[in-house]
Amino acid sequence: MAGNALKTIVLTGASGGIGEALAAEYAAPGIRLALIARDPAKLEALAAVVRSKGGEAETATIDVRDRAALHDYLEDLDRRHPVDLIIANAGVTAGLGPDRSRESDEDADRQLDINYRGAVNAVTGVVEAMRLRGRGQIVLVASLAGMRALPDMPSYSSSKAALIAYGHSLRGWLKPFGVRVTIICPGFVTSPMSARHKGAKPFEMSAEKAARKMRRAIDGRRAFYAFPFLLATGIRLQNLLPPVLGDLFMGGFAAEIEPDPRYKKSRTPE
Repeated sequence: MAGNALKTIVLTGASGGIGEALAAEYAAPGIRLALIARDPAKLEALAAVVRSKGGEAETATIDVRDRAALHDYLEDLDRRHPVDLIIANAGVTAGLGPDRSRESDEDADRQLDINYRGAVNAVTGVVEAMRLRGRGQIVLVASLAGMRALPDMPSYSSSKAALIAYGHSLRGWLKPFGVRVTIICPGFVTSPMSARHKGAKPFEMSAEKAARKMRRAIDGRRAFYAFPFLLATGIRLQNLLPPVLGDLFMGGFAAEIEPDPRYKKSRTPE
């Protein structure tokens, strides 16, 4: 960066557990954070934290499913302050229906729309400007569940697997243009989202610790980073097993996901 230019970072899902921790982790003099989420009160509180640490912050109350609104904001931001780094972090979870019935159509649609399409909407709002400048970094926050699907979270797992595939494709496309892509797959991180997960959560860590690990991977421009190490390694190894044996390994991750209070279903599966 030349002169007194600030590094501009876009963060979606900024009001969630990992999002808040990432904003606090990056907040510092020389950093401008563009915080995007749906809750304006939480965004303003987080912006105040960023400013208290010497950083600059602006907020945008946007649902990442609203492609037009998100693109309008990101394109305007990039004209004012060219984006150096975008972290597509927005995500939601849901599980099976009552008595292990199928997940609702609304839950499935919402997870695919936010976790995958929302991330694509964020990336496509800045990627062409980055490509033409010949610099920038895109970070996709996926999940270990995208590396090996959880039996009680079919749409969540598939949305994160799609995000991983998208990231690998982006990396191959953008590398010759000088734009770096980092895929991050966290395990269980303490947050309101994690609190709704009623089941085994091995090696669960605080959002602050997760944010520190994620920043090291981002700053190091790693192509792919999955953590915690032991759990990620176990998943990689079990993926080499025949499916019948791999399924036995995943049996220990049975869980019930409590409904997300931010969303109300208008109908239930027939």
